[in-house]
Amino acid sequence: MAKFKLDETDHQILDMLIENTRTPFTDIAKKLLISAGTVHVRVKKMEEAGIIKGSSLTLDYKKLGYAFIAYVGVFLKNTSQTKFVLERINEIPFVTVAHVTTGKFNVFCKVRARNTQHAKEIIFQLDDIEGVYRTETMISLEESLNDKKRLMHSIFQDM
Repeated sequence: MAKFKLDETDHQILDMLIENTRTPFTDIAKKLLISAGTVHVRVKKMEEAGIIKGSSLTLDYKKLGYAFIAYVGVFLKNTSQTKFVLERINEIPFVTVAHVTTGKFNVFCKVRARNTQHAKEIIFQLDDIEGVYRTETMISLEESLNDKKRLMHSIFQDM
């Protein structure tokens, strides 16, 4: 991985790309009063340094019919079963995130479903995985905060 020190221009480029990853480099260049070639070179260097990894697309799950979110804590019979259980969880497409954790749960999952009935079916699939002792579910009433920019700006201040 290449060594790379971010400056204020890099911060501003990242800020705009986090807002919309599809922002054309020419638009970024106009706003920052630099050339599109400069933006391209800087983004390329950040990619080579591993600071930027791909780009992502944000979907409106509500419009797609998958607005129901549940968080499921998974208790394992034995922690040695973690890898096997994660492989089985990965086979359930509605489990969109899984973290191996310390504390109360061995694995903590985010589930997207159409409704409560669909969520129940997914949770039962998790319960049925060999090695799962039990699960505990929390239903998300609303995603109140999801702000990558605030974190990015705090990281920049620490640099």
